[in-house]
Amino acid sequence: MSPCPGPSDGSGEHGRLPERLEDAALLTGAARFVGDLPRGPADACAHFVRCPYPHARIAGIETTSALAMEGVYAVLTGEDVRQGSSPFIVGVRAPMEHWCLAVDRARYCGEPVAVVLARDRYLAEDAAERIEVEYEPLPAVVDPLEALSSGAPLLHEAVGGNGVHEREFRYGEPERMLVEAAHRVEVKVVYPRNSGTPLEGFVATVEYSPENDAYDVLSNFQGPFSLHPVMARALGVPGPRLRLRSPPCSGGSFGVKQAIFPYLVALALASRKAGRAVHWTEDRLEHLSAATSATNRVTSLQAAVDRNGVVLALDYDQVDDCGAYLRAPEPATLYRMHGNMTGAYAIRHLRIRNRVVLTNKTPSGLNRGFGGPQVYFALETLMRRVAETLGLEPLEVIRRNLVPPSAMPYRTAAGAELDSGDYARVLCDTCEEGELEVLRARREAARSAGRLYGIGYAAIVEPSVSNMGYITTLLTAPERARAGPKNGGISYATVTVDPSGGISVSAASTPQGQGHRTVLAQVVAEVLGVAVDEVSVNLELDTAKDAWTISSGNYSSRFAAAVAGTAYRAALALRAKLAAIAAPVLNCRAERLGFANGWIRDRENPDNALSLGRAAGLAHWSPGDLPPNIPPGVRETAVWTPPSLAAPGPDDRVNSSAAYGFVFDVCAVEIDRGTGRLRIDRYVTGHDAGRLLHRELADGQIRGGFAQALGAALFEELRYDREGNFLTGSFADYPPPTVMEVPEPLIVHRESPSPVTPLGAKGLGEGNSMSTPVCIANAVADALGRETVTLPLTPSRICAYLNDPLEPSGSIR
Repeated sequence: MSPCPGPSDGSGEHGRLPERLEDAALLTGAARFVGDLPRGPADACAHFVRCPYPHARIAGIETTSALAMEGVYAVLTGEDVRQGSSPFIVGVRAPMEHWCLAVDRARYCGEPVAVVLARDRYLAEDAAERIEVEYEPLPAVVDPLEALSSGAPLLHEAVGGNGVHEREFRYGEPERMLVEAAHRVEVKVVYPRNSGTPLEGFVATVEYSPENDAYDVLSNFQGPFSLHPVMARALGVPGPRLRLRSPPCSGGSFGVKQAIFPYLVALALASRKAGRAVHWTEDRLEHLSAATSATNRVTSLQAAVDRNGVVLALDYDQVDDCGAYLRAPEPATLYRMHGNMTGAYAIRHLRIRNRVVLTNKTPSGLNRGFGGPQVYFALETLMRRVAETLGLEPLEVIRRNLVPPSAMPYRTAAGAELDSGDYARVLCDTCEEGELEVLRARREAARSAGRLYGIGYAAIVEPSVSNMGYITTLLTAPERARAGPKNGGISYATVTVDPSGGISVSAASTPQGQGHRTVLAQVVAEVLGVAVDEVSVNLELDTAKDAWTISSGNYSSRFAAAVAGTAYRAALALRAKLAAIAAPVLNCRAERLGFANGWIRDRENPDNALSLGRAAGLAHWSPGDLPPNIPPGVRETAVWTPPSLAAPGPDDRVNSSAAYGFVFDVCAVEIDRGTGRLRIDRYVTGHDAGRLLHRELADGQIRGGFAQALGAALFEELRYDREGNFLTGSFADYPPPTVMEVPEPLIVHRESPSPVTPLGAKGLGEGNSMSTPVCIANAVADALGRETVTLPLTPSRICAYLNDPLEPSGSIR
């Protein structure tokens, strides 16, 4: 059996790409989201009362008037939360408390301070207006560097400062390299706050069962399910008494729906207090102001460079602004990329200083590509500056520093194991198919005519399938030893054949529209020799009955590499069992049997055959006649964890992900001198994501990541004023791009199958979220002749650069 079901374009044995199984229901309006599922007539609707101040002490809450309204069932406040739950565990050793509602003090605009429960949403909103909260406003701080200074307003007085974590790492001899190198190049960049803005915000229905002191939660929670024990601990119940269920469909997430978990705890307590099920649907203002955001980061990065443009060492100083609370799984954004901080480059000497600071902003969390956009914005800006400093072509500097294919698998300075790839070949293919020489000619002609035209590049490594132990790198080696080992990234998948021969698949994944059902059906159908439409896939995860683990969920590009690969292993095990059942009936060895078109056939005598349904029926209807050592039933559950994912070593080296794809982008832009408007002339993105399972779905993921990254580069920023007031609470102020603003990228593929994953696949859904912002920024900097630029590159910001070349790159806020 080939290590991949089908040829390299993912088209299956018949040479045709299966159509998306998800689309019929979505296009006809038959898809079922949380809000479409039935609710009881006595269920309550919830509305959150939110603090209008960036920082305030809560002196009192008066709920009498609201509770007097007919149809209002209950009001949950911080005092109820204090009595009925515990604060969430924190990822660092610092005495801060984060509750599901504000207790005593609110620390950002939009922080929930109470929950109103009523017979419908409109009444709950009306009752919320009658709740009187007595606030005592406090000074706020929003600039992360100011927050670190002495005398800054404290968010958590018990901590004694706003810096809650700091660690330094050293690999090789970076200090010596920086002193002895021919050149020392430095950049300081700021990555702003932005978000994924899914079509569907947070939605949940929660019910408390007093009979067994348990909670049933139906929500569009994305995972990772490492947050399940965090919720259970906050509610004070054993894990089995917190049942999480996902709906058949979820309208996008891009990472942000992991941040629903504090709301689920609040709704669980509200259901307990009201004695009825509770339903909540988040509106857009709530989502923009208080859901979550990408972590904004300030990075100072130095490089030691030899006379030929080869980078010998990197020195990072990273400050992550995680908002008002260090909310799990943060500081994941800071450590997810730790093993591959040198990106796609063969750099052996590395120093990293990591700091986490709290400010009066919404807590940050997972957002598509989390960690990657922040790291590569600094690294790829630096590589362009290296080229400018030495008078070299930026593309040549990238080429000279890439990890060579002969070095694969390549162990980076910080411990990542880059599993496969020919990065230089992808670069060449992308430049050739994207007609880079044509773009260079256009740039020369435009500049000769006095126009602003620039070309930018970005070369990145895209990690997929996170090591559950990477976050423990924030602990010292002795602290990790005391806490116990954490590593791996387990995936579950089950394939079943029923008595009539019907095939079904389930997996511990929570998709939000990516096409997971289609790929799982394709993979299993190929292994068992049936048509794709004969395989039924159900991904409604239920922690009360399904196989799952803390690494379950849909994040870190783990589906193709881990989940689909695990389903492939389950299908192989099931096929072996069916062959063992059919072999005595067909009077031949199991090794001689092939599976095709719904039949199990003797390869040496094709007329000697048994239908797959008949073989499965034998296991169901006559288990006593099965061969020895063959258990009854036809159901196989596979469990897989990447063997390369070990806990961080005593030297703080960690393979933070299982597989690593490669992305190389080229962007050409032209800027209007009068208006500052930017036009993308051409965008080319080259990908090596290992074995492609479904080319069209892969391209769809690339286009989606590109569109979101285009928003981060040109339009989107969650902004606060200096006092901490939130300024971008609607799409008028926070404008994500529409189809009219998103050009069609040229996509180039090259496949270097991963030796680590079952199907040779790697992730590709996050790559452009990491590469595109800095690629566009490099093109703009080239057009304007600037050392650095700050995102988003709005017309007003570009005009400021044009009118004052010495104008600072942008605000840290």
